[in-house]
Amino acid sequence: MELKARELRESDWNELPSWWKWWRWPDVSRSTLPLNGLGGIMVHKDGINIAAGFLYLSNSEVAWLDWVVSNPEYKDKDRKKALELLINTLEEVAKQQGFSVIITITKSKHLIDTHKKLGYVVDTRPSYEISKKIK
Repeated sequence: MELKARELRESDWNELPSWWKWWRWPDVSRSTLPLNGLGGIMVHKDGINIAAGFLYLSNSEVAWLDWVVSNPEYKDKDRKKALELLINTLEEVAKQQGFSVIITITKSKHLIDTHKKLGYVVDTRPSYEISKKIK
């Protein structure tokens, strides 16, 4: 069967937290995600969820792609293609919503290489993620 992309579902939350934990991400609260954790895309194949990501939509022409995560137990060789489909689908959603720019950040060399392959400009100078919980 082929890779497919769909909107996130409530049932995806049976897996997503464990994926982030396995990849050593901080605790991701649904309340900090678009549409309370449903504002994103899941890529799947043969009933197995493979990768997910979220798209923050702003009041400008810039959308933010973030929290890309993959199923650590999925070892098939098409993982790279699943991530490409995920990013391309999120990009298409942004285009359909009228956005002209997508920005994202990552430390993952694999995700950086995937973004480069898909035509994203990658600044090679180090930058830092800066955040503060205010509530």
